[in-house]
Amino acid sequence: MNVLIAVTHLLGTGHLARALTLARAFVAQGHKVQILSGGGPAPQLDHSGVDLLQLPPLRSDGVDFTRLLTPDGSVADEFYHHSRRDMACAALQTMQPDVLITELYPFGRRSLRAEFNALLEAAHRLPRRPIVLASIRDILAPPSKPKKAEQAEEIISRYYDGVLVHSDPQATRLEVSWPVSPALAAKLHYTGYVAPAAPTPHPDGAGAGEILVSAGGGSVGDALYRAAIEASTLRPDLTWRLLVGGADAKSRIDDLKDPTAPAILEPARPDFRQMLCHAKASVSMCGYNTALDLLQTGLPAVIVPFDAGNEVEQSLRAQSLAPLDGFAALRAKDLTGKTLCQSLDSVLAAPARNCDSFRFDGAARTVEIAANMAQERA
Repeated sequence: MNVLIAVTHLLGTGHLARALTLARAFVAQGHKVQILSGGGPAPQLDHSGVDLLQLPPLRSDGVDFTRLLTPDGSVADEFYHHSRRDMACAALQTMQPDVLITELYPFGRRSLRAEFNALLEAAHRLPRRPIVLASIRDILAPPSKPKKAEQAEEIISRYYDGVLVHSDPQATRLEVSWPVSPALAAKLHYTGYVAPAAPTPHPDGAGAGEILVSAGGGSVGDALYRAAIEASTLRPDLTWRLLVGGADAKSRIDDLKDPTAPAILEPARPDFRQMLCHAKASVSMCGYNTALDLLQTGLPAVIVPFDAGNEVEQSLRAQSLAPLDGFAALRAKDLTGKTLCQSLDSVLAAPARNCDSFRFDGAARTVEIAANMAQERA
């Protein structure tokens, strides 16, 4: 079975990380997979064993997802967008996929609707139309207007065979963040969480006994890092290690460094998940992949959901995690070195949590759903 996955990450790298996990699950079952990646390169992510075709990259202008920038910081013009569309459609024609998966669209990435719609139209014109599936995380950015939900549902009705919801419905249903009509409900397939295998201990024991502070792979989180640096001066008995993401990590580290603070600052590293196995606690935002890492490892965690630009997705996820043992949610507006230390003390004193009831086999279940639908089509 040939599978084409289209994904564009614009700020962090979570969307691409999830697409890579799905791709590896398909490859493990003997299927041929190609990822069309429209965001910037993410060298800290494991691309091994996956055919990744890099489209001319785009990024958002901070949290303004309607203003899309090229690598040199200029606004992408129509020629740039056309080159992406042509490249994506050419890959579709070459592969002739049995399954086409669009990550997030049409529930998000509306600024790229022309590109995604061109790909969908091209897929429907193929001699043998592929199964078309949307792939979405547990919680979406709720539509700001009813019209946005209506437009998404119209596109689902026109082009899609199903919607893969990468959540455990016992924990979070799509209705928490998105209006679900009877027509949309009929196309939903809950897969469980799409998580890589639980991390194994680091061969060098890296991170042992440390407070690991992270904000994902994008150029965000400076307020979190500054609070952690302040906290390290209040609690010098703890080892604070700050892992700074983004292509500009080195320059940001230079700006953040405080020679009077004992915190260790370094760029985000590919062995981060293994370090979690040995850490004392985590301080982080609350993106999808980060939340799964924390659930899988059981590590005590202070979560500070990203809420800039009226973003609510991470706040909703934090609300669902906060009642569990060993989690404390701290709002960005309340974040200081002192409040961070107080929250950290609370999670370190909490009982160990048990998350065995959650389903983390969403990638394998996605392969099963897609394969069954393709077989029925044949």
